[in-house]
Order: sequence, then C-alpha cells, then structure tokens
Amino acid sequence: MQPPVGDIKSSTVSSLLAPTVALMASSSRLAELFLLWELCGSILLLLHAKYAEGLADDSDWLRRISGNVAPYRTIFVDPSGRLGNFTTIQSAIDSVPSNNRNWVSIYIKKGIYREKVKIPQDKPYIILKGQAKKTTEVVWDDHDNIVQSPTFTSLADNIIAKSISFRNSYNNPVNKKNPMVQAVAARVSGDKNVFHRCGFYGLQDTLWDDQGRHYFKRCTVQGAVDFIFGGGQSIYENCAISVLGGALGPGVTGFITAQGRSNLDEASGFVFKECNVFGSGSALLGRAWRAYARVVFYRSNFTDVVNPRGWDAWNFAGQESQLTFSEYGCYGPGSDTSRRVSWETKLNAATVNQLTSTSFVDSEGWLSSQPL
Repeated sequence: MQPPVGDIKSSTVSSLLAPTVALMASSSRLAELFLLWELCGSILLLLHAKYAEGLADDSDWLRRISGNVAPYRTIFVDPSGRLGNFTTIQSAIDSVPSNNRNWVSIYIKKGIYREKVKIPQDKPYIILKGQAKKTTEVVWDDHDNIVQSPTFTSLADNIIAKSISFRNSYNNPVNKKNPMVQAVAARVSGDKNVFHRCGFYGLQDTLWDDQGRHYFKRCTVQGAVDFIFGGGQSIYENCAISVLGGALGPGVTGFITAQGRSNLDEASGFVFKECNVFGSGSALLGRAWRAYARVVFYRSNFTDVVNPRGWDAWNFAGQESQLTFSEYGCYGPGSDTSRRVSWETKLNAATVNQLTSTSFVDSEGWLSSQPL
C-alpha cells in the first residue's frame, strides 16, 4: 500500500537530506551541485513512492548514502557529460591515484555504459554506486578468453559495488553467427570485495569469482553454463540465481557453479545462503572445476529448473569423496534429494553453521569496517 503524503514526516526528510544539503553548500563544482540537487529530488520520490527496485528500505539507503558521501572524496559520472566530473566509469577510476589508501566514492548516474571497466590492483578503496541495478548497467561483448573478455574486472582489495549491473552481451541469443563460448561479465580477483544489489548477466562463465574473500548480497546472477565459477571464498546471500537453460536447446543441461578449490587446505568455496534458483531449461547445481571443489546451498528455494541429479564430478569421477557438494534446508520443487547423486555430501549442523556464518569470509571483521 502506498503511504499518503502526510505519513512522510518533514522532520524525517530534513534529517535524511541534511548531510547531502551540507555537501551541496560546500561544493565548489557547479556540476556536482546540480547532480546533488537532482539526487535530493529522487530521494523525495523514493520516500513517497517506494517504487525503485532494490531499495526496499529507503530510509536506511538514504542514511547510508547521505552519511557516507561527505567524509570521502566523491566523483560523479554522467554519460551525457552535463552533470558529472566524467562521462565514463573507467575515466573516473583512472583519476584515483595509485596506491590509494582512502575511500573514494564514484557515484554513477543511471544509463547504459558501453565500456570495459577495470579496477587495477594498485587502486583499492573504491566504491562504485549506481542508481539501481536495472537502470545503471555496464555492457560489453568480448568473448573466448576469460582473462580478456570480462566487461568488469576488479583486481584490487577493498572494493564495493552497489546498485549496478555488469553484462556480457555476446552469447545471447545463441546462433551460428553467435555460438556459445566463454564470455565473462565480471571477474573478481581482489580480496575483501563486496557487491550489494548488483546484477551479473551472461550465458557461459558469467561471474568469474576468481580468488579472495567476497560477499554478495541481494544480487542477481544469470547464465546457463558454469555461470558462477572460480576459486573465490564467497557468500551469496539473498541472491537471485537465474538459469537461462532454455538458451542451450532442448535436452541440454547447464551448470550453475564450477568451483575451483584445488586442495584440502584451501579456504575457498561458494556458499549460497537463502537464495532463489529459478529460470528456464535445466541445470545442475554445480560441477567440479578442481579436485576439492566446495559448494553449499543453504535454506534456498529451488524451482524445477534444478536437475534431479544435482551435481557432476566432471573430470574427477572416482574422486568424489574429495568434493564438498551439499544442500541443507532447501525447499521448493527442485529440492527433492531422492534422485541426487549418491556421493552428495551430508554435512553436520556444526559444519553447516561454520560455512554459512559471515565469519566464513569475515573472520577478522573487515565487513563491518567497510562503509556499506
């Protein structure tokens, strides 16, 4: 139900807007003033209409935006060139000094950005803030090489992305002139990387969760084959896992994950916590990219897009005891485990709690120290 205008207290609005207005008053850049004024208008609309996807708790979002912009250097990107400091995201990133040690917030105006975006290893502490993942999108169509093809690449530590999407448009739709090959939408190779309300769209190898500790919250990941792959140590919480199995053709089964844990001592693994798995066609929950692959789905909703077998050992048939492929407390039409592979891992409650706790990626408390 839409709240009447009178339900939005003027004092609440004033308190939420105060930090932003203060920043406007102190800014020396006319372009920033105009953009911030536009943001104030958007804030009022969000408070009243509550229509924007991904902004269910508007007041919380506003407090974080208004509270976090002022203390950090803020850069504005506007593709039209009228209101921002830069017209491309990459040029904004390039302006951040090497070996940066202070958080830099890059606010990205809604639009489609047709560019490759790369955060190099020597530029940590960058925040990318779009306006919404459905309206702020980075698109490119490179393919074949997983290192060269990503639309977005993060090599640096301490990176945050919010309310923005990354798409590799090469594979879809699949046809003779556009065959299915590796076409990465995003590569995440830095440590302590966080993605909040972001989108990752592709077909094969959509999200290369390469290495490091990562936390994905309320994100959408879409694809058909190995579309979440790599050796990262990651939690995906409240995420939408969208299977495009229908793009593969009749009778062809896809794969959601291809995890790359290569030995027993590695901490890596993918944990899907309270996620929704849905889409078209059929897909297995995962296959083993490396000999000690580890994937856990916890209290997640499975539609019938999940293939009854569940898992595939791939090149490690006969070594299934080394793999950790597990489900715990999942529900929905695709959650029936009676036809799963016989070697699916049955984890005890203590191990499940250890893997699904935020401490799996955050044992030292780095998440709480980031300006989320």
